Amino acid sequence: MYADIIIDITHEKLDKVFQYSIPSELEGVLQTGMGVVVPFGKGNKETRGYVTGFSEKAEYDEAKIKSILRIAEESVAIEAKLVALAAWMKEHYGGTMIQALRTVIPIKKQERAKEKRSIHLLLSEEDGKRQLDIFLHKNQKARARLLAALLDQPRQEYDLVTKKLNVTRSVVRSLEEQKIIALESEQVFRSPLRKKTDLREAADYTREQQHAIDIFWEDYERDIRKTYLLYGVTGSGKTEVYMEMIGRVLKRGYQAIVLIPEIALTYQTVMRFYGRFGDRVSILNSRMSQGERYDQMELVKAGKTDVMIGPRSALFTPFPRLGLIVIDEEHETTYKSEQAPRFHARETAIERARIEGASVVLGSATPSLESFYACRCGRFQMLELKKRAGMHELPAVYVVDMRREMQAGNRSIISDRLRGLIESRLDRGEQIMLFLNRRGYAGFVSCRACGYVVKCPHCDVSLSAHRGGKLVCHYCGHEEPQVSHCPSCGSPYIGGFKAGTQQIEDLVRRQFPGARVLRMDMDTTRTKDGHEKILEAFASEEADILIGTQMIVKGHDFPNVTLVGILAADMSLYSNDYRAGERTFQLLTQAAGRAGRGKSAGEVVIQTYSPEHYSIEMAAAQDYEGFYEAEMNYRKLMGYPPAEELLAVLMTGPDEGLLETAARYLKEFALRIDRNRRLQIIGPASPYVAKVSDVYRRVLYLKGSDYRLLIAAKDRMEQYIEINKGFDTMRIQFDFNPMNVF
Repeated sequence: MYADIIIDITHEKLDKVFQYSIPSELEGVLQTGMGVVVPFGKGNKETRGYVTGFSEKAEYDEAKIKSILRIAEESVAIEAKLVALAAWMKEHYGGTMIQALRTVIPIKKQERAKEKRSIHLLLSEEDGKRQLDIFLHKNQKARARLLAALLDQPRQEYDLVTKKLNVTRSVVRSLEEQKIIALESEQVFRSPLRKKTDLREAADYTREQQHAIDIFWEDYERDIRKTYLLYGVTGSGKTEVYMEMIGRVLKRGYQAIVLIPEIALTYQTVMRFYGRFGDRVSILNSRMSQGERYDQMELVKAGKTDVMIGPRSALFTPFPRLGLIVIDEEHETTYKSEQAPRFHARETAIERARIEGASVVLGSATPSLESFYACRCGRFQMLELKKRAGMHELPAVYVVDMRREMQAGNRSIISDRLRGLIESRLDRGEQIMLFLNRRGYAGFVSCRACGYVVKCPHCDVSLSAHRGGKLVCHYCGHEEPQVSHCPSCGSPYIGGFKAGTQQIEDLVRRQFPGARVLRMDMDTTRTKDGHEKILEAFASEEADILIGTQMIVKGHDFPNVTLVGILAADMSLYSNDYRAGERTFQLLTQAAGRAGRGKSAGEVVIQTYSPEHYSIEMAAAQDYEGFYEAEMNYRKLMGYPPAEELLAVLMTGPDEGLLETAARYLKEFALRIDRNRRLQIIGPASPYVAKVSDVYRRVLYLKGSDYRLLIAAKDRMEQYIEINKGFDTMRIQFDFNPMNVF
């Protein structure tokens, strides 16, 4: 037998399968995905690799085929299906096979198991008392203390006994040798959630919820596996629908994965699942220790976990009978990886479900255009929840034109209307959330008098302010000089937005001195449980006002919040990105959805310099479908996803001149291979940050209507890069339909 091995070296020239013979002692032992040590290269250096398959036929001269040395220590095997998924990721997102394998391997190395030791008395009570008298007679005080404690309670925790009674290991060993006691060990799984809870039964469902569940389950029972989009307004009870779907799948003997954006993966959210499914639930998040993460996978392997909840990395949980993948808030940009392979969890989940024979449920109040477009094209099935659960009404939304505030003499970031509503809420003992829309703060230039934004004449995205007095487009590289007066109205009030959460907090404390204020941003949540402490304090009504960036509007449920103020709605609207309108609509709608989730009605104030923009208007009306139609018209006009496909080629290197030349050569090659001119090639251009740690950056864009053409172009460019040594000092990544411009 022979094994196909991928060498664990992240280098394009080694991104191929090497064949090794299997020694007799390892026949029948090796598994696909297992780590092995092999001799590699001219010096036969011991190198780690992964088994990707087996064959009985030698592909090369048998005399030249080397033998596997041994299974790698601390190797964690992965399933053949995950290896197949890694191969798909490499093909669709670029990078090397080893990078893809490293992505799908949930735990890189084995961690030491955590054990709980206990001491068990072997003697009867009568024999024990006799032995205690002997110890006391011989003045063996430590042994007597230990035995006396065990006569009171025959089984005790080892660590507790040794510390409380001041008994050394040698004393315990002595009694163990005399057959007076026995030491027992059991593995304890590290988890932040292992605690007793009362399991809840399924909830009572609204007619819309029950209809969505019935459609899903009728398909499932007929062995029809699909991708569904659960499109429900904020507060419509999507989580209850997920849990019922999961419960039914679990009863059929399958397992489920629930993906939640890291920022929304809160104690409050997870405990809803834990309350329904008990300790069959495991979680993953970036703040867990390696030991905790390892133990979650051990629980999976031991068959003690049926539901895994976590961010995109949880997608690769090695469940043997995966039946359902749920992606909550599927529109979130965090589902796209920023490391090679730059995979998107949504498409990768659909491929994993195809391999495993599972279903996929995507959920959002503001679906990505890609998912809604897929429903319109018939690739996904729509399940709708148009009403809030519990008969709660959507909040009333007011749009405040900050240009008029300025004309009236109010230059504060808080409008007169918002100020008045905050005062009334404080008087009534209700809570307020102030959301500062900082996303997209990449130097766009706007006029505070009329709302004019300086845009690229070729790409219809905002220009970014750079040092040296330049305004630059990060798609095509267009440049023009910085402006000191508004080209539209002549006002000198033109420039970037300067306020941050700390300045807002200071302003709020000055204007409302009696209010209890909490701030939630990157600075206040650096500790492991920083998010939880702030959210728990606000949920417990220890504060009146919560100020924060997008992390405060992600799926949190605070019944006493009746007012949400959205400051600087334009910040994301005019970022240098073709998705700016979509992200603005999503953020504003999600933020508005935090208000009025309890008994009292909610109100929302959106402050903007562009009240006539369709993203603002549709968010205020909570009209997703109206927004979708307007945004898709823009995407079709400009040729942006999902109307067309987009490939970004990211190039970095230490020599700016060489990088510039390489980018130009790569563009010329792309033009040569696209003989029929079915692709539009844009750039190369400098990203907003053109140099990081003395490494320069360039980006090239390819647009086309056929995704397969972009895949083929990517494959040809990878081959071109591999055979040209001029690219050796550079790092080149491919990103399909990127979530950001670079």
